[in-house]
Amino acid sequence: MRTAITQMLGIEKPIFQGGMAWIADARLAAAVSEAGGLGIISSILGGPDAVRAEIRRAKELTSKPFGVNIMLAAPDAADVAALVIEEGVRIVTTGAGSPSPYMKAWKDAGIRVIPVVASVAYALKMQELGADAVIAEGAESGGHIGDIHTMALVPQIVDAVGIPVMAAGGIFDGRGAAAAFMLGACGVQVGTRFLVADECRVHDVYKERLIKASDIGTMITGKSLGDAVRCLKTPFAKQFAKMEASRDVTPEQIRAFGTGSLRKAVFDGDLSGGSFLAGEVAGLVKRRESASDIVNDIICGAERLLGQAKELI
Repeated sequence: MRTAITQMLGIEKPIFQGGMAWIADARLAAAVSEAGGLGIISSILGGPDAVRAEIRRAKELTSKPFGVNIMLAAPDAADVAALVIEEGVRIVTTGAGSPSPYMKAWKDAGIRVIPVVASVAYALKMQELGADAVIAEGAESGGHIGDIHTMALVPQIVDAVGIPVMAAGGIFDGRGAAAAFMLGACGVQVGTRFLVADECRVHDVYKERLIKASDIGTMITGKSLGDAVRCLKTPFAKQFAKMEASRDVTPEQIRAFGTGSLRKAVFDGDLSGGSFLAGEVAGLVKRRESASDIVNDIICGAERLLGQAKELI
């Protein structure tokens, strides 16, 4: 499939792997890029030195394009923003803040900047700042979420901006990707399904819980703190929600309870202390598979369905 995003970035297939904090490392990113998509390394991997090491490792594993996702609210965001220029990274996706302070330097360095957005207003602001494209992420996604769901969000952003729009949130296979293309997106970003990729480093317990998840297997925590996160229903998540609902627990105590919870899930598989981030498509996850198989299933499935669409008329 050739779309505006494949032509812009020089990739073969219009699919990004989400830049999941503590999860998206060089091995996973390179595997996705080798399969023809765009692999993305997270900037939340243990500090700038760790990010630099993963970028260099990715260059050893693949000669194809890959990107780095920068969480702009992180304390070391400025350091990573400079680091990607130093390391010759060509594609940056951003989240949790505005890329405005770094945009000129990135553009001068020839970096393609693609922010994640959750509203029309923010998409327009990113276009005004000079973003090359945006990722419209609906509330079905795992991790930090906005209020608008993908089916409604994507076409509104497509209509509002003049730059390419990627769709994210609630996309698992060719059916979701085909729907996104029909909504006007030029590609998709997928996170949850890549959690069970052979190349993904999350703990086996994390993968097993995803495979066992049902259609109602996720919940939202943190909304009362202004930081809504979608995760699997686990003892930790239920306790977090219970604390949020209690008048006897302060926001500071809740935040303290959640500190380090993603790392505990990723590295330890700790069900009582870990936050297992996952999107609503968790109920569709049935098996472990390679990153290449995931990429090809999604894009080939979308091609097949789009080709059959005329039969509906």
